[in-house]
Amino acid sequence: QVQLVESGGGLVQAGGSLRLSCAASGRTFSGNLMGWFRQAPGKEREFVAALRWSGGITWYRDSVKGRFTISRDDAKNTMYLQMNSLKSEDTAVYYCAARGSRGYITYDLRSVYDYWGQGTQVTVSS
Repeated sequence: QVQLVESGGGLVQAGGSLRLSCAASGRTFSGNLMGWFRQAPGKEREFVAALRWSGGITWYRDSVKGRFTISRDDAKNTMYLQMNSLKSEDTAVYYCAARGSRGYITYDLRSVYDYWGQGTQVTVSS
């Protein structure tokens, strides 16, 4: 059974940092697309960042570029999202996601991803 489990969320003051983790089990995602999405209250779930497991290719939404860094640890089958200079508008539930097959047309649509974690709350106080 494939599982993605996020951790690392919490309450932080504006300007602070958090590191989210997404531990995968049940299979590896080497070479597959993985990403982070977030959903704020009353809003649609939106793309935050993505990476292709091998090759280190990464993408970010404009509002987090320069502040967030997505990465992975192959040995631990874990993906990370380092979030610095956090703003109140970053407050949301953050979800990790993984595509089940290699190959993709785009990286920023929810429909591209086959597996999802349960989410972890990030709250940034101003």
